[in-house]
Amino acid sequence: MGGRSRSADLVIDLNADLGEGVGDDAAMLGVVTSANVACGFHAGTPAELMATCRAAVDAGVRIGAQVSYPDRSGFGRRFMDVAPDELTADIIYQIGALEGVARAVGAEVSYVKPHGALYNSIVSHDVQAGAVVAAIVELGRSLPLMGLPGSVVLRRAEEAGIPIIAEAFADRAYRPDGTLVPRTEQGAVLTDSDEIARRVVGLVADGTVTAVDGSVIVVDAESVCLHGDTPGAVGHARAVRDALREAGVSVSAL
Repeated sequence: MGGRSRSADLVIDLNADLGEGVGDDAAMLGVVTSANVACGFHAGTPAELMATCRAAVDAGVRIGAQVSYPDRSGFGRRFMDVAPDELTADIIYQIGALEGVARAVGAEVSYVKPHGALYNSIVSHDVQAGAVVAAIVELGRSLPLMGLPGSVVLRRAEEAGIPIIAEAFADRAYRPDGTLVPRTEQGAVLTDSDEIARRVVGLVADGTVTAVDGSVIVVDAESVCLHGDTPGAVGHARAVRDALREAGVSVSAL
């Protein structure tokens, strides 16, 4: 499958999940251009969220609302069969909370990115995807939604007039259908910085990535996620940014 041809004016956004009380947020803010800040449902306290938003402002990094199932004990990585109206309210509540925190430090929420199991669920779960989209519609349709290319939720968002941000993952393995290999399966998370960096450069330049079965799939993304809570995360992130710079790719928020 062919991707896009490489050009000298390629630009990519780098994002990371922050404010979760794990990993080195300060170091990651020196690398990424977008911060998916936890909203308290899967991780993060009000004080942690405020500190993260303030640090993002200082670093010149834009802020996104990292919304989740109400699952602190499972870090938001377990599917929850939440009723649509309840899920919509949960999303609105989380975005509103982070908007208040961001405003207090002179910033604003620029986009929405679902976290963990919710993110993966709405790739194909039409009802929950609709509930997430409904929340952004209720808030005025102005906040872009970040998600997996080809997912149900991005299609539903476009149909509702919501801007979308297609996202790829630096350190996650892909299935041949373009979905992510579940974390419960061996090899789901990549751990070699050089491999991760090469993969991201190829993804940005060609719009393709190699799936676990060896097939090449198209992943046309505007932003690349660098997980901040995996071992060696900061090293991976720096290797990616350095490799992109060497390849002539500009790193910038959208």
